[in-house]
Amino acid sequence: MDFPPNQGLDQEEVDERVAAAIEENEVVLFMKGTELMPQCGYSRRALGLIDQYRDDYETVDVLESLDEYRAALDERSGWETIPQTFVDGEFVGGSDVLAELEERGELAETLGKK
Repeated sequence: MDFPPNQGLDQEEVDERVAAAIEENEVVLFMKGTELMPQCGYSRRALGLIDQYRDDYETVDVLESLDEYRAALDERSGWETIPQTFVDGEFVGGSDVLAELEERGELAETLGKK
């Protein structure tokens, strides 16, 4: 079985997907892999942190077109690394920022849960 190399999506299409995901979801996590199969430790860590406080949030697998997602997200957040979390349309941070918020007892409130 042959697996063709990742051809990537059109940058404009990815830009639109990112905009829609951020606009249409209260909490969205752009990550490597899926909720059931995260493909990096940082994405797994971010999932675990969000899962503590939210059942209802969206995840977007950026591996389908990594370079294009990286560019689209950098445009919105100024942040190059993935995962990236947005809440109510605002960039919050990656797994390290989520962990810091958790340590300070602020993650539940940041994610919209009191």
